[in-house]
Order: sequence, then structure tokens, then C-alpha cells
Amino acid sequence: MGPLLIDVEGLALTEEDKKLLQNPLIAGVILFSRNYQDQTQLMTLIKQIRAASSQRLLISVDHEGGRVQRFRDGFTSIPPAQSFAVLNDLEQAKSLAFDAGWVLAMELIAFDIDLSYAPVLDLGHDCLAIGTRSFHQDVNVAYHVASAMIDGMHAAGMKTTGKHFPGHGHVIADSHKETPIDHREKSLIEYDMQIFTKLIANNKLDAIMPAHVIYPAFNDKPASGSPYWLKTVLREQLHFDGVIFSDDLSMEGASVMGNHAERAQAALAAGCDLLLACNNRQGTMAILEQLMALDKVSPLTSDKAKCLLAHTKITYDELIKNPKWQNRRDNLIKLNEKWANYASSHH
Repeated sequence: MGPLLIDVEGLALTEEDKKLLQNPLIAGVILFSRNYQDQTQLMTLIKQIRAASSQRLLISVDHEGGRVQRFRDGFTSIPPAQSFAVLNDLEQAKSLAFDAGWVLAMELIAFDIDLSYAPVLDLGHDCLAIGTRSFHQDVNVAYHVASAMIDGMHAAGMKTTGKHFPGHGHVIADSHKETPIDHREKSLIEYDMQIFTKLIANNKLDAIMPAHVIYPAFNDKPASGSPYWLKTVLREQLHFDGVIFSDDLSMEGASVMGNHAERAQAALAAGCDLLLACNNRQGTMAILEQLMALDKVSPLTSDKAKCLLAHTKITYDELIKNPKWQNRRDNLIKLNEKWANYASSHH
């Protein structure tokens, strides 16, 4: 199994999609809103993806809650991360965050989806790319609430991905559109990084996604393509032994690393295990051609990808009869209502 996760075109696989998924360098698929119409269509698409490859592909999605939730109709609306601690005391926030982690994971697993890229661990709400996706600006509050969501995801049988290391919350720019530069001093960036440090120390994170952000006080490369951040800090200093994902290499934030093939090469050289290449098929093909020319994909990548697969077996019909799902879903519906009232009165 190779290191590349790709997107697919629409509601069903095209012939090109099927051919691509047969390539042994493809580790898996990331799904988007354009891949979802309703539950029946999604189940059919997942079966097509499973049938297209001789290996068990890692099927993933950004389904963290709030404004980043790819499947909506027919799925529980997961409240934004900011809502838990803003609207509740810490114990209640933790309880609701556990419910959210469990519900989002169980609902995806019921459709044979392995992984949601969650939780967001960035501090503060000012960044255009993060905003309400952040749990809090205080590292201790954010740690406790994020940890509870992680526990919920783990209880459901889903692995977790902390993002965006070492912290994306204090740059205003959106890395989807440009390469943000965090000009703050070292101590402030290290404060943001504490949440990752504590979660790693407590064996909570199965994977980490670095930011397409440059931190000049430490290094002149985006964290996603920086051996300093990924090898020296994450692996050697923090002893993180899980999977390192690149964020989407088609994002404008990665453009300082060159063309698509050069971005992939830089991310792998920096220490990424698995690469995301989405929303630019031409760029994906360029990465694939380069990987095929390299002809040396670490078997470790394959093992790590397999560690992220979900092993819980449950159908959607079984899930919706489960009293835990019903109760936790009701809790989240109430929180969403509270959040809607809060948001309308604070704008």
C-alpha cells in the first residue's frame, strides 16, 4: 500500500476513479460533500470503492462538526467545537464533547467509513480557516474538551487525527488560499503546541496533521514540509509514533513547496507517512507519476495506514435502535439549538 489518499469525482465512481483505485500506491480515499446525496447513494458509493481495490482502502472524510461536516441530510448535525465550552461548564462540555465524538464516529462507521479527520486542536477563534472549529483559546479548557471528544471517538472504534500541528489558530490567513506566516515569538507558538504535547503524552492521538503554516521563529518551511517540525519535534522530542498526514497538497498553503509532485516529495522527505491530494486530478496524477518513478514506498506506511482502519461492525439500522445513540443525539440537537440562539445574539 502506498502513501496517497485521493478524492473521487462525484456520487458514483467514474472509470478513471476505478482505474486509479487499483493502483497499489493509493492508500485510500477522502470524501467530500459532492460525494453525498443521501444514505442509499453513499452506501452504494462505499461498496464501489471497496470493490475497486484488492486491498482494504482507508476511507476518510472531514466530518468534525460545525461548518466542516460533509454529510448532513440523514446524519446528526455535530455542533461546532466552540459551542461545548462556551455554553456549558467544563464537566458538561466534556460530556457533550464525548457524545459528539461517539455519534459522529458511529454514524460514519455504520456506512463503512474508517476515519474522520478530527479533532481540531488549534487555539483561538480569529483565524479565517479555523474560527468556531476551535474548542477554546485557553489550552487547558481546549485540552479537556478535545480529550473528551477523542474518548468518544475511541469508544466508538474510530481513530483520531489531531490538527493542525503545531497550531493554526493565530494566523488570520486561510491556508486554503495562501501560505500563512505566524510571526509570533517562540513562547506563544509553544503555548499553542501544548495541547498536542499533552495529548501525545497521554496516548490520545493516533494521527496528526501538520499545518501549511510557516513559523519563522523556528523554521523557514511550512510545518507540513518541515523535517524540523515533523522529525525533530514530533518524532524525537514529543515521541509521537502514530501516523503523520499531510494536509491537502492542492491547497494554496502548500504552493511554496513547488508543483504538486515537488510538494509530495517535500512532505514525504519531511516525515509525512500519508499524503492527501484532492480537488485537482491533474496534480494528483503528477504526484502518482512521481511516486511510481521513485519506486520506493516504505512498508511502514502500509502498516500505519492499516492501524487507522475502523474495526467496529454495525449497520445504520442497528445504530438508530441503540438507546445510547438516541440519547446522545438528543443531547447534540439541544446543544445545536442553544448554539443557534447564542450565535444569532452575538453577531
